[in-house]
Amino acid sequence: MTEDVILRKLARLKTGAKPRVLDLFSGCGGISLGFEAAGFDMRAAVEFEPNAAKSHGLNFHDGAEVHSQPIDITQTSPAELCSRLGVGEVAEAFDVVVGGPPCQAFARVGRSKLREIEAHPEAFIHDPRAQLYKKYLEFVDAFQPLAVLMENVPDILNHGGQNIAEETCEVLEAKGYVCGYTLLNAAFYGVPQMRERMFLIGYRQELKQQVSFPSPSHWLVLPPGYEGSRSVALKSLRGLLDEAHSYIEPPAASPDLPPAITAEDALSDLPAIYARELLAEGKIARGARRFDTPAGYNRKNPSTYATLMRTWPGHEAAKEGPKDHVIRYLPRDYELFARMNPGDQYPEAYAHAVAMFEEHLVAARAKGEILTEGSAKYKALWASIVPPYDASKFPNKWRKMWRNQPARTLMAHLGKDGYSHIHYDSKQSRTISVREAARLQSFPDGFLFSGTMNPAFKQIGNAVPPLLAKAIATQMMTALTQKEKETKDEPRRAAATVS
Repeated sequence: MTEDVILRKLARLKTGAKPRVLDLFSGCGGISLGFEAAGFDMRAAVEFEPNAAKSHGLNFHDGAEVHSQPIDITQTSPAELCSRLGVGEVAEAFDVVVGGPPCQAFARVGRSKLREIEAHPEAFIHDPRAQLYKKYLEFVDAFQPLAVLMENVPDILNHGGQNIAEETCEVLEAKGYVCGYTLLNAAFYGVPQMRERMFLIGYRQELKQQVSFPSPSHWLVLPPGYEGSRSVALKSLRGLLDEAHSYIEPPAASPDLPPAITAEDALSDLPAIYARELLAEGKIARGARRFDTPAGYNRKNPSTYATLMRTWPGHEAAKEGPKDHVIRYLPRDYELFARMNPGDQYPEAYAHAVAMFEEHLVAARAKGEILTEGSAKYKALWASIVPPYDASKFPNKWRKMWRNQPARTLMAHLGKDGYSHIHYDSKQSRTISVREAARLQSFPDGFLFSGTMNPAFKQIGNAVPPLLAKAIATQMMTALTQKEKETKDEPRRAAATVS
């Protein structure tokens, strides 16, 4: 049965039909957008978080209600999914499955149990994290895709002493796939962000393809604190390397390539938001930021990258510009942001804040105010200027971006405060806006996010950068259509041999 299904899917692709993709744990759709741009048919997605699910439906299915509802994969069978979305018979519905269970799903589930989890479905019934992995395997088995892509954090290469990527390859190989995994940094693929992630690809053996990963398109000397993909992998695999049979070294970047996209390349055409002025004029206040006011663009000629973000096919920017160029209300810190230097982190920010406090204290006393140390007024002045976090315990909590480098990794924590990405322009003295976060993650300006500011930040921080996903998807498209190309080229080779 499996062989017949695979052959039918291969035959379908030979007709020039687009490979049909199911995105599991899709979030708002970073992987989906990359695969769509590479020529795949984004047929369906499974996402549990309501705002992210709605965003996915909004951008890939014109907001159709059936594609915009959250789906709990632990409570949904493949047959129920197909029936709900109207995508046909289970085994015939999809050619590619992408995504990946959250890494918590793998914690403390041993290698032998990973192999046996389907044969013994009750083995981990009391461990909800394991259920996500079991469901993922169930969906792969049911849909019998020609190819699989999984993504996760680098730590998955040594998760409590387990190399989850290696163990996943073993499971998939037993199901008839050829697998390999590596670490890729998004900055080497045209994304204005230094973001290291694990990617695992599996191809059905019938494709007769070996796993490979896309060559970098950009060059960057990673700054201190950011190691190259190979170094990160070796560090993560320490003690496990002898068993990492499916690990593939990341393709090397060359200094001859174009330089990496910088934060300034990504953001400079978006309108300036001068936070201190807005605060003084009463034009920014506490409360949810909604996306109902177009921001336009400034008059500066956009960079090549910014032009791509405005003109991404199928997700072009509205003429009036994005509506989600909105920032957080952080009145205590705007002046502090202005004083920080590019590259400053929380210890430097704290030192600046203490210096500001001392200046205000001297000025207040010069006016005759009595502020004795430990008094209520003294404490109130301190609290109005100095952040309350221990500088020795939160060194990476804050960071002011460099304008001439890609940004550091965007995290889901953006949904809570955004201090990890303070704008490089001191005159604006603020954290980045929702649209700026989207730009740094390579979401085009026409990509819409459901919900208000905090949910949008979280969706962006959780996503796979679409440009990196596109590079991988393009590589996978080549593998999926290689058989067709070889067939077409065969007569030429035969003719050449005869002549």
